[in-house]
Order: sequence, then structure tokens, then C-alpha cells
Amino acid sequence: MTTGLRPGESPQDPRATGNPSLPRQERNSPGTPHADNRTRSSVITARAAASFDPVGRSVATARSFVRDTLQGWGFADIVDDAVVLTSELVTNAVIHAGTSADVLCLRSDDGVRVEVADRYPEREIPLQGSPVNMGSPDREGGRGLQLCAALAGRWGVEYTPTQKQVWFQLDLPERAVGTRSAGPSLPAALLPLADGRVRVAVIQIDRTGSIAAWNEDAEELFGYAPESVIGKPLTDLAAWPHTPGTSTGIAEALQLSRWEGSYGIRGANGRVTPVYASHLRVRDTDGEPSTVCLLVRDHERAVLQTPLRGSSSDTTSSSEGPNTDPFEVFIGSPAPDDLDGLLQRTVERARDMLDADSAFLLLATDDETELEVRASTGLPSARQRFARVPVEAGPGRYGSARMPAVHDDLSAVPGAVPLLSGTGMRSVVTVPLKVEGRLTGALGVAAESPGRYTNEEALRLQFAADRIALAVESARLGELERLRRGSLSFLVEASDLLAGTLDRDQTLALMAQMTVPTLATWCAVYTIADQASEPYLSYVLHEDEDRIDGLKALLSKIAPPDPVPTPGARVWSAPAAAAHQAALRTSMRSLGLNSPTTTVSSGIGTTLATAAAVGGETVVLPLVARNRVIGMLTLGKPTDEHFRQEILELAEDLSRRAALALDNARLYSERTAISQSLQRSLLPPELPEIDGVEVEVIYRAAGEGNEVGGDFYDLFPIRDGAYGFAIGDVCGTGPEAAAVTGLARHALRLLAREGFGGPAVLERLNSAILDEGARSRFLTLLYGELWPQEDGSAVLKIVCAGHPLPLRLRQDGTVEPAAEPQPLLGVLEDLELYEQTITLDPGDVLLCVTDGVTERREGTRMLGDDGLTDVLTTCTGLTAGAVAARIMRAVERFASDAPSDDMAILAMRVPGLQKN
Repeated sequence: MTTGLRPGESPQDPRATGNPSLPRQERNSPGTPHADNRTRSSVITARAAASFDPVGRSVATARSFVRDTLQGWGFADIVDDAVVLTSELVTNAVIHAGTSADVLCLRSDDGVRVEVADRYPEREIPLQGSPVNMGSPDREGGRGLQLCAALAGRWGVEYTPTQKQVWFQLDLPERAVGTRSAGPSLPAALLPLADGRVRVAVIQIDRTGSIAAWNEDAEELFGYAPESVIGKPLTDLAAWPHTPGTSTGIAEALQLSRWEGSYGIRGANGRVTPVYASHLRVRDTDGEPSTVCLLVRDHERAVLQTPLRGSSSDTTSSSEGPNTDPFEVFIGSPAPDDLDGLLQRTVERARDMLDADSAFLLLATDDETELEVRASTGLPSARQRFARVPVEAGPGRYGSARMPAVHDDLSAVPGAVPLLSGTGMRSVVTVPLKVEGRLTGALGVAAESPGRYTNEEALRLQFAADRIALAVESARLGELERLRRGSLSFLVEASDLLAGTLDRDQTLALMAQMTVPTLATWCAVYTIADQASEPYLSYVLHEDEDRIDGLKALLSKIAPPDPVPTPGARVWSAPAAAAHQAALRTSMRSLGLNSPTTTVSSGIGTTLATAAAVGGETVVLPLVARNRVIGMLTLGKPTDEHFRQEILELAEDLSRRAALALDNARLYSERTAISQSLQRSLLPPELPEIDGVEVEVIYRAAGEGNEVGGDFYDLFPIRDGAYGFAIGDVCGTGPEAAAVTGLARHALRLLAREGFGGPAVLERLNSAILDEGARSRFLTLLYGELWPQEDGSAVLKIVCAGHPLPLRLRQDGTVEPAAEPQPLLGVLEDLELYEQTITLDPGDVLLCVTDGVTERREGTRMLGDDGLTDVLTTCTGLTAGAVAARIMRAVERFASDAPSDDMAILAMRVPGLQKN
């Protein structure tokens, strides 16, 4: 619904944007005020507009809108007629026509005009006194127009191709000045109590929500000079709502045409002053809207509060009629859709009904063992919200919330009502909320003076509680259903996020980020490495990043919670107690009252902020995975705040999922570390330096977390002046291939150093591979021996067993194979291998690669031997390291996807003799 109020409106037709030539269909009723089509000539002094969706509850909302608007304008005499007509016309629009409805209220000097427009241009006009038969007045169609003809001073209908608009005007009755409303004459002792001088703060708020005017009474009440607050948002000063739970915020209240209610204003001294406010939205002559706020101290609300339309004691004889729902009489119409709004309106009406100073409402938990504070008004702060108290607080009827109770003086029975401890309340009456005999909550009102309430007031409050109990329970069940649906979505998303990583640190961060600020204000995660280890503070998070360091420092100084495997959340008071002590020591130090030996690790500002951050309820949930406590999840609230039971149950579900994810990450990290340690043992140690020969190796293993796969390389000394080198490729990748890699690399070194030549070394290695039986894998291998020569060249003896042929790059840029292909290893038992001898001249390069390089693919294209040759021809004059790097860059750029096969590159270059 959208609303707006525009006082000072000039005389113009609000439908001027429409087609002026369209006819207005109107008829006169004989002998009665008639419908006319003359142009409105009276000055429009205020306007309020609203739009309503085509749903059933819009009718009640429209009634409330018109009632509140006319009451705000001071037209109580015509409110009932206007509400009846509006209800019928909006019903026709949103129920029968099934379209949205636009309601416009216009105030003028001589009355009020209300226009209701829908999107269904059906033409039907009631003609009183004519032969046209309109049917029974009880029929649904046309009744709204008949009522307009009967009740309105003027009325009319206007049609356009897309909508129908029905308007009616109600004239103001003749009345003398000063008789708008009156109350009974009362003795002085019964008049409302006020200070010696009643101060009314007048504050004007501009369209942005900022303060535009601030009078002397406002300065006296709240302590701010005008120049210190003008231009600041009202939300910086308003403690809205005074007690949480209302469904309307300060921004929404400032946009309404008229609003009355209670909230708080933070004064210059830092204290919150409860006020009663009356807001009126106005518009200046330039069309600029603003809101005028009149505020008095809350206990002086009688100065501003609009008189109630009826007394709770005579509801059956009121103008609402005998069929009025008692719930609607108590709560008002329309009832709030949300649970918090309903509860807040309940406590406010209960307080007003018994003329109390405060009221509170608690809801029972599912097991009916505890009551949870959900709404309160008139109490010093909202610190008790979601606090839990036992249903059975003591023996006897006065210790049970299941029975009504009246306490004449709480000072005589300290702790009888824990919620009111330290609030200054003396007398209190509490009654249960029950549905079908089951306790669903408790409602109470309290006063600062003793002996205020008797059994009569308890019966009145119980009657009201019985009227609202079913509605409260229905709203609570609806809220629980929404919360459970939201919880399910939350847990599904949390499970997806936790399952998406196997990194321990990232899992810890996800656990904290999912709880803050959704479930708690701050959280800490403790981990336990093994059963013999103490809990360790692993991660801390606060919704305010500036508080994280102070919170971490505080938690590191106190003993961690005990790793109890019992499921469920348990309260942990150590952080709040430690924060309180630290704040006390710091404050004493700042005043010079502490011992000279006392030290404080941080400044007073940080310490006090940390104390406020952890001063509320703190709970610990065990992280249990595979029947072992692997850590604790700690959740906390700021000063004096508590957790809802539903939030704790959701946190418990999350902790179970998080524990399993954390343990999986731990196991993965351990196995990855073991795997990588074993893989590193398969890699050769640092390559030896060979005089007269440059050597460079680049190795890339496919797969996440793999350091060694099926490809391998080696370069090792055999004897003085001779070196062995190898590059091979085991079929497949992963641990199985790595096992054959280790066998091949170690066998080559052993056999070569025993004096066997190249063919003999490979033949014996072939036998060892075949001996592995079913675990054997075939192997392609390039093995050679290298002898640097005194003239700067190098002699190589090479055996290429099924491996991609080595390429030789000469100084003139030509590239040619340096060996011939021979059978691979691990397939045939009898191999006849031979070695080939080549000489690398100064400047020549020998390039050896595995098939992961030559078989690099992009779609249907493959790099191949020709592509590798083309790249190598561009490497003339480069060092061995530069040659290997250029080859790897070419391979990586050939395709955008990550490599699917291991790759190894071995480049050797003979630079030649250095000249002096």
C-alpha cells in the first residue's frame, strides 16, 4: 500500500490527467442529497492516497486506512459512514471485479470526498424512485452504489475505457468550536500525572528523513542544541522501536499520513528517553513534503494520545455491533500479518487496557518447559528479548506460568518475576495463553507502584488472553513453518558449500561465515588434533571486523571450553565474565584506581567494545565426527542478548554437517601430505652439474595434488666423466603409474652403475616389469649415456625403447631425429635392443620429451612431432633453459584446457669451449 498526504492542495481535479471529454454518469435521488457533476470549487486542504492489491485482506486494510486518515484530520463524526462506503466499494473492486483498487481521500473546507477506482468499467447506476428494478438490497452486486446514494451527500460514477471510478462526498455536521471530543470531568487526584511543566518537543523531518527544525522544548527534553542535530537523520537519535517487535519501522512511520505511538530518543547524555509521539505528514506551498513530530515524555502521553474509540468494558454495546469479534476489538483491525507485529500490538493494548507502566509476552518452547520473551513495552531496554525462563519457577500456583497470578509488591518476593528484576516494577499480573488446554505462552502487565492490580484486572487480562491465544498460536506456527523452510534452504546451501572444498582452512572460514551474522554476532572455532591434544583456537569471526582482534585476544587468554560430546548447545559464561573483568580493570586503570602492577593489554576503548561484543549469551556446540570430538563451535551475542531456541536447533544441525566436513578436510589433508611425501621420494635429487653441457628439465604431473605421475626423468653420474640420463612414460597416471616410475628410475641407476651398457640395462628392466605380473604396466623409455669431450663436443649413446624420438637442433637451425625407434618395455619377454652413438657439436641441442607434449590437443588438432619440430627450429642460439621454457609455453598455449597427461621435457646443450 502506498500513501501520501498533501495539505494546502490547490483546487484542481486529481483526474486532470484523464480525458476531459469522457462523460460522468450520475443521477439524482429525489428529495435527498443528490449526485452532481459540477466542478469542485472548494479548496482541497489535504489529500491521502493508497493502492490495494486484489486480495481479501485489502478490504480490512482499506477500512483502516480511511478510518486512520479521517481520525487524523479530526473528522470522527463521519468516520463510520466513510468506512462503510469504502468497504463496500473496495470489496466490489478487489473481490467481485478481481482488480486492484485505488482510494483517494480529499479534505476540503466543507467535507471529505473519497474516490475508489477499479479496473473493471462495468456501467450500473442505482436509480432511486425509477421503475428500474435493482433487486434485493442483500444481493452482492450494486450494493455499494446503493449505499452511496443513501449515505453520501453527493456521489457519482466516472467511466473510462480501462477503469471505473466511484466517488462520494460526506459533508461535515454543524458543530461548535471546541466540541470535537470530550471526556468526563474528573477529580484532580485522577488526572494524568505530569511534571510541573509539560514540554512538547516539535521536530520537523524533511523528505530525506533528516531533522529540519528543533524547538526549545526538544532541546530541554533531549539535551541537544538545534545546530547539533539539524541535518542529521532522525534514525540516529530514535531508539526504534522502544521494544523490538513492531512491524513498522521509523522510515515507514514517517511516510504515513498520521501516526501515533511510543519509541525512544537517545539524549545527549546517552540515555534513552521513552516518548509518546504524534506524527503528521504535511506539504508546503512548493509541494515539498515533510513530517511534523510532536513528542512528550511517555508518561505524559495523555497530552497527545487520541482518545480510544470505545471502552473495553462495553464492547458488546459499542457501535461495532453485537457481532464484532472480541479479538478485533482488542487488537484492532486489521490485525498484523506477522507474529512480531501481533505480539507487540498485544502488549501495547494490554498495557493500555490496565493503565500499566509496562507489559510483556512470552511464548512457550515446544516442550513447554521454558518461556521465551518475544515482546515487551515500557521496560528499560530490549535486553530480555529471547531470554528464557522456566515455566515452573517454584512450588505453588504463583510459581507456575500455567495459572493466573497477581503480585502486589515484587519487592517482598524478589525473583518472583525474573523478567522484571531491576526494572523498578512493583506490582504485576500475569495470565497464561492456552490453546486446547495446552500452554502456549504468558501475558503480563506491571506497574511501578505496589498494589495496583486485583483479581478483577486479572480476569479482564485473562479474557483478553483467551481471545488472542489462538491467533498468536496460529501466527507462531506460521512463523515456525517459514523458519523451517528457511532453515532447510540454509542447511542445503551450507551442505553444498562445505562439500565444495577439502581444504581445512577454507572449511573453518566457511563455518564461521555461515554462522555470522545469520545465527550469531560472533563465533569462534576450536579444533582438537587428536585425543591427547588440548582444544586450540583456530578461527574467530565477528560481524564487525574491527572487533575480531580484540575478541581473539580475549579468547586466547581464557581456557577453552571442555570438549563434551553431549549433543546440543550449552551455555559458556567464561567469555562474558572475562570481558567484564577486563573492562573493569581497564576502567579502574583509566581512573588511577588499580594496583601499579596491573597491566592492561589494550586501550579502554577496545576493551570496552570487546566486553560489549561478548557480553551476551554464549553457547558451545560440539563438533563430533566419526564418534570423536574434533572441535567446538562457539556462538555469541552482544551484551544482554539471547539466542532463540529455533536458532540453537539450526546451529546444532549446522554443527553436525560442519564437523563431518572438517573431519573430511583433515583426512584429505593427511592423505595428501602422505601421498605428496611418497611422490617426492620418486623424484630425483638435484641434477648434477656437468662440465661442458647445459641441462634443463621441466616436469608437469597431471591431476590435482600430484607431484609425480607416469612420466619421469633422471640424470645421474655413472663413473668419472660419464653420466646417465633417462626420460620415460609409464602407461596411465596416478599412484599406480608412479609405482612403476619408482621401479624404473631406481633400477636404471643400479644397473648402470654396475657397468651394464644401455641395451643390457633396458633388457633387465623389462624383465623386472614383467615380473610384476598383473600390476605391470608397459613403459616407453629413452635411455642414454653422455661423455663430454675435451674439444667441447659431447658423445652420446642412446636407446629409444618405444619413446618419442629425441630431436637434435644444429646451429644452422636444422632439426633431425637423433635415434631410431625400438620396442617398448613391459610387453615382450625377449627384446633385442641396440644403442646408437651421436656427437653433439658445440651449439647443438638435444631435446627429449614425453608423449604428453606431442599429443597436446585442442579439439581435433594435435601438436604432434611436426609441431614440436617447428617450435624447436626457432630456438637456435638459446640456452638449454630457454629452449625448455619456450617448448613448454608453446605446449600450454596450444590448448586452453588443463593438460590431461603428464609432461616431461629434458633439454641438453653443448655450449662449446670458453675462449680466454
